[in-house]
Amino acid sequence: MQSRMTPQAFTLPVQVLIRGIARRVLIALGATLVIVMTIWSAILVKQSRGAAPLMADLTTVPTPGHIPAPVAPLASVLHVVEAPAPVTPSIITPAPAKPKAKIDPLTMDASVRWFNGRAVRPVRKVWMTVTAYSPDARSCGESADGMTATLHSVTTNGHALVAADPRVLPYGSMISVPGYDLHPRTKEARIVPVLDCGGAIKGNRLDVLMPTHEQARKWGVRRVQVTIWGYADGSPRENPRKLR
Repeated sequence: MQSRMTPQAFTLPVQVLIRGIARRVLIALGATLVIVMTIWSAILVKQSRGAAPLMADLTTVPTPGHIPAPVAPLASVLHVVEAPAPVTPSIITPAPAKPKAKIDPLTMDASVRWFNGRAVRPVRKVWMTVTAYSPDARSCGESADGMTATLHSVTTNGHALVAADPRVLPYGSMISVPGYDLHPRTKEARIVPVLDCGGAIKGNRLDVLMPTHEQARKWGVRRVQVTIWGYADGSPRENPRKLR
């Protein structure tokens, strides 16, 4: 046997269901409205008491003894950009020119040499007969006292000095004798002073001093062209007694 339901019988349960749902929605909306009103009232109370600003975090609860950091004023937060000070153009003063180094003309003269700390240059050349002697008795006899005629030690200038006729080459003259007192690097004859004389040394004759008698004998007798030197500034030769 089949039963037939009328439309009124079908819509009645649906209406009951809709009414139940609407009732629950209204209850939920009412509860939400109550919560919102409560929170809003609390915010208004805090603002009226000088509490945190409106948008403060409500979940943050200050602990006892906690002092909130002071809020910096707006003027200190904003960075004030000051206008740059006017730049005064600086005047660049050029540095004074350095004076040019003075060149000594003597250093440019290839003929100039140095003796006793002073510049000398060749004056003339003379052909002379040159022998050698030693400071011992075999060459000087009884006058072998280790001193020259100008009272200089025979070790003056490293045993490099010359005996000459004072009438031809006065004491203190500066000469260079080929083959005598050679420079170890250039092999040129170095300048030596005339500080002695001898009984057999007359005219254009020279006697060069050697440290030993054997070296004097080895020299023998030579005919060479001797160079006579003078101070480059034209001043007279030194007093031989000052050369000691």
